[in-house]
Amino acid sequence: MKLFYDLWYRFGTPPWVGQARPELVELVESGVLQPSRAIDLGCGEGDNAIFLAQHGFQVTAVDFSPAAIAKAKTKARDAGVEVDFVIDDLTQLAKVSGHFDLLVDYGTFDDLSTKDRAAYVDQVRSLAKPGAKFLLWCFEWELTAWERLATALLPFGELALRPGEVEHWFGSTFDIERIAGETDLPKWPRGWAAYLLTIR
Repeated sequence: MKLFYDLWYRFGTPPWVGQARPELVELVESGVLQPSRAIDLGCGEGDNAIFLAQHGFQVTAVDFSPAAIAKAKTKARDAGVEVDFVIDDLTQLAKVSGHFDLLVDYGTFDDLSTKDRAAYVDQVRSLAKPGAKFLLWCFEWELTAWERLATALLPFGELALRPGEVEHWFGSTFDIERIAGETDLPKWPRGWAAYLLTIR
């Protein structure tokens, strides 16, 4: 999976690249999220991290793709902001430590296998300060039999979270609020959700 994404960033432009995501923008511009120490988990080309830095956050941004991080550094330099971009694996962090007030994940957790999700959750818990906020955006729907078969055969992790999985993975240590989402969409992908979690 690492090679797949690195090649995509190196030779193409994934569809999520371009601007900070609207849920994050709304939370910051409305004042729900105040400037603090933040980490972008699976930052890609850095659009969300750069937005946060432009709004007074001290930002660390992590991705396992060297090509994505290289593009993100260029974007940050062009935007005139400082972001600490790090190449690391979110399931076994070796270069990131400390605690953060805000964690952001747009479409990384839902892409992981069950085993890697468990490791990721352990990492997130270790990074979150008491009271920290965690903005989690994911594809979310009940997979069909064909989709479950595809995820079992292909080496790319999962396609989406099933309804209730956020509570399963994070409910023991986070209060969970679903702040946006759509279900039963007529085209694939068939649903998505955004959650704002607060660690207890």
